Amino acid sequence: MPHAPDPGGAAAAWPRAFRTAVLDPGAPAPAGLHGCAGSPAGRRFDVYRNNVVHSLTTALAEIFPAVERLVGAANFGVLARAFVRAHPPRSPLLFAYGEAFADFLARYEPVRALVYLPDVARIERAWLDAYHAADAEPLPGAALAALAPDRLAGSRFRPHPATRLVRSRYAAASIVLANRGTPPPAGGRIRAGEAEAALVTRPALTVTLAPLCPAEGAFFAALLAGRTLQAAAGTAAEEDAAFDLAGAIRRLVDSGAFAALRTDADGEREETTP
Repeated sequence: MPHAPDPGGAAAAWPRAFRTAVLDPGAPAPAGLHGCAGSPAGRRFDVYRNNVVHSLTTALAEIFPAVERLVGAANFGVLARAFVRAHPPRSPLLFAYGEAFADFLARYEPVRALVYLPDVARIERAWLDAYHAADAEPLPGAALAALAPDRLAGSRFRPHPATRLVRSRYAAASIVLANRGTPPPAGGRIRAGEAEAALVTRPALTVTLAPLCPAEGAFFAALLAGRTLQAAAGTAAEEDAAFDLAGAIRRLVDSGAFAALRTDADGEREETTP
């Protein structure tokens, strides 16, 4: 890319003007920018600008493939370019881009009718965050089995670094799975208006996504907030009197969502790890 002139006293303003022009296809090349031989930089700057925006929109498509499939590739390109102009990157790491994408979609009028789309984006962002999270051994079922019922009821759980929970008014978790290559349950259609929570984990090398009913979502949200197993079960039962605690505990272990537990006994804190 042609280099910038010495901006003199405009040292702070010129880089801002450059960043603005790079992301706005209607903006002229920044004043004073020229090619190596002193020729105008307009056409070369347009190529550079196109490459930058293309790289960012491609990164967004890779992070949010379900969103792209739901709106279509052409429409996704339009909304991605609008997002890029409104939210320029603050890090050179492309995988870190797009944190504000879900909130942007919630305000973006052309997709307002797809009411579940922002939560789809939140789940896909959680998927990426889980993928890049630190490694840890998941809590083994034996750690729970070794505790007396009263001590288990008072246990608190330390989340696995990759665990994320997204609670939605819509079936956003099932929609993400269906649009990332996982078919709906046998014989079933996705009822988009039914509330779900998305439990995103990565106990080993592969990210997993599990749709939860609202009561299970309340149960995991309480545990992730540091409440005891008994308190979390009570919160879930308030959501749904038919809450299946035994099934939720099995999911707690099988999902790898937690890395350790602790119990408070006789005023002492005890940590249980694999």
